[in-house]
Amino acid sequence: MTNKTINAVIVEDEPKNIVLLKKMLDMYCPQVNISGDANTVEAAVNLISANNPDLVFLDIEISGGNAFQLLDILQPVKFNIIFVTAYDSYLLKAIKYAALDYLFKPVNIKELIAAVNKSAEKINAQNTSRQIEILLKNFSTPKNTATITLPTSFGFYVIPVQDIVRCEAKGNYTIFYMEDGKSHTASKTLKEFEDVLSPDIFFRAHHSHLININYIVKYHKGKGGIIEMKDKTEIPLAFRRKNDFLSLFNPDD
Repeated sequence: MTNKTINAVIVEDEPKNIVLLKKMLDMYCPQVNISGDANTVEAAVNLISANNPDLVFLDIEISGGNAFQLLDILQPVKFNIIFVTAYDSYLLKAIKYAALDYLFKPVNIKELIAAVNKSAEKINAQNTSRQIEILLKNFSTPKNTATITLPTSFGFYVIPVQDIVRCEAKGNYTIFYMEDGKSHTASKTLKEFEDVLSPDIFFRAHHSHLININYIVKYHKGKGGIIEMKDKTEIPLAFRRKNDFLSLFNPDD
């Protein structure tokens, strides 16, 4: 936690939500100074341009548009963002792809404190700007050209989703194995990435393995069985996932 004052604004079109968030920040995050709020895209552009905030609490759906349209207008983004949303929508998936912070309504106090503290530690504005570029690109382009951000201990990697062969759990970390033979270690659990990556392409074959079905070469029958991938690795198929796996390929037997 830091004692340095964080200059922040709130972009939200529900007055009661603004009041509640301000009260929570005042009580539990006193280092945050709210210098203003806005309830439309136009008002938010003016507010952010005038205040040059360190942090913006940004509702995904706002009057006159949405968060993506606002950020597109404000590029390059020089502030940190905590998105706030009432539901898990398709818009939220784009936010997860870019590894940006978000909170669900009603806002949980512990999650709010954690998000604010995390934001305070982000001193490199260029990282945020790059993540916003990824967010807007993924929102406006087809799924098969999307990229995903992998947070690491030193920053983050940006990789094309379609080039991921498989993901393997290593405790609280996940190793991504790529088509070109390279691998990247991300500081998030496999479950977190499973929630982000499309179930149309990625299949949880085992508690330690998430695979891209486009890179499957062969299946060997067994109690669960073994899945052979394009990179020559053999992935164990959990017995409880066997029927789900076979149904992907509409087998004859």
